Amino acid sequence: MSGLFAMTGRVDDTKIKDILESMHHRGPDEGDAVLLDKFHLAHRRLSIVGVRQGKQPIANADNTKWIVADGEVYNYLDLKKQLSDTTEFLTESDSEIPLKLYEQEGPSAVKQLDGMFAFVIVDTENNTFMAARDTLGSKPLYYGKDDEGNMIFASELKTLDMVTKDIHEFPSGHYYTPEEGFVMYRQIQQPKSGEIFSENELPQMMEGIRQHLEGAVKKQLMAEVEVGVLLSGGLDSSLIALLARENRKRNEPLKSFCVGSSDSEDVKRARQVAEEIGSEHHEYIFDEQALIDHLPEVIYYLESYDSSLVRSAIPSYFVSRLAAEHGVKVILSGEGADELFSGYEYLKGITNTEKLNQELVRIINTMHNINLQRGDRMSMAHSVELRVPFLDMAFIEYALKIPAELKLNDDQIEKWILRKAYDGRLSDNIIWRDKAEFSEGSGALDILDKYAEGEFSDAELAKANEANKWVRSKQELLYYNIFKTYFPYRSVLATVGHWATV
Repeated sequence: MSGLFAMTGRVDDTKIKDILESMHHRGPDEGDAVLLDKFHLAHRRLSIVGVRQGKQPIANADNTKWIVADGEVYNYLDLKKQLSDTTEFLTESDSEIPLKLYEQEGPSAVKQLDGMFAFVIVDTENNTFMAARDTLGSKPLYYGKDDEGNMIFASELKTLDMVTKDIHEFPSGHYYTPEEGFVMYRQIQQPKSGEIFSENELPQMMEGIRQHLEGAVKKQLMAEVEVGVLLSGGLDSSLIALLARENRKRNEPLKSFCVGSSDSEDVKRARQVAEEIGSEHHEYIFDEQALIDHLPEVIYYLESYDSSLVRSAIPSYFVSRLAAEHGVKVILSGEGADELFSGYEYLKGITNTEKLNQELVRIINTMHNINLQRGDRMSMAHSVELRVPFLDMAFIEYALKIPAELKLNDDQIEKWILRKAYDGRLSDNIIWRDKAEFSEGSGALDILDKYAEGEFSDAELAKANEANKWVRSKQELLYYNIFKTYFPYRSVLATVGHWATV
């Protein structure tokens, strides 16, 4: 996990220091910049894999090709074995793998990577470069051009803003080269009708869910540092916590983390799950003032004003801070289960598998600047890497083949087959607990709604909505006003993702 900056051309020494400082939260362990003939690279690193050997920018043996990368390549050891015996590796970092693949096969080799990543490779020998982002957009990447036509890439808006006001989100599942432009190399798609499982295969499907999810958790436990779990007490986070505890190789107890108001349901349920799985559990209880006081900081790191996103980001911010305070550098989250198993209320009316998958694929492909942005930014605000096992590529492909009728049964219980697959592994009131959004379960929603209501009149909201249709409530107006203090230029508005509701 890291912060990256890359551009054709160069910036002066003072600005490159400021650029490195703007990314410090993404990589406090070490940072460096390299000025090449026609490129300028900078990087801040959070050391997780190849801790002692992995400082970036990373070069090849003759210093003609360089990479700055963010994220994790989970299959890097397999790819390392597949590369020819003549390949010379200069580090133990998984981030060196894309560079070696590029050397041998060119930009299209990005298709072989399994992970969450964003990277830029510059090729001084051929005076070209490539940039790429993972399929789901789990890791952020933005791009733009300065007044001289130099192309610039950065992990966050606040860094890119230091060089240009021409800012765009790099599309997920794409790579870019000057020769080819943007190329989509992978996208989540609906399975064909003949690939959908039969309802009669229920036992096999439940076993498939267990195998794929456990495999995803094992894969994402990959780290040379301690891995903890976010635990809200709901189904999704509880399953990830259970599987992490069962599959981790460390002797000391798994650390779990929960935040909420003093009477929130999340806190109560999380305590129960922690006791059942035997985790070392930590809590942070927030009050109304803490939520309000931290709003500017949350929005600065989140780089969004969408009301649903902000109010769920605040507890995410607190829980990530809590994990960092207890020495955890990587946290696993239950994010993604709702998108795979029809966990949202509005999906309950869709019983046709093809129509349901159409909507599930749509929302999965929009997570890059909504759920996944929240997870990345709030964890990285505290130099913690967040991973999401439910969104493992193999698990996504498998889950989309499960019939709609088994995701929502006749009793209108969402995620029914996921619950059934783990029935008996945890207490019934955990496995069969009704879904609550993070902001609702943590108690943040009511507090923020009440505060915003007292801050603005109906006339002020109407005026703001006329200027920007995405300012849809007083709560959103509160966030938007804070957002504009950090990002006042209109070009940045196109990078902001929005939930359908407020």
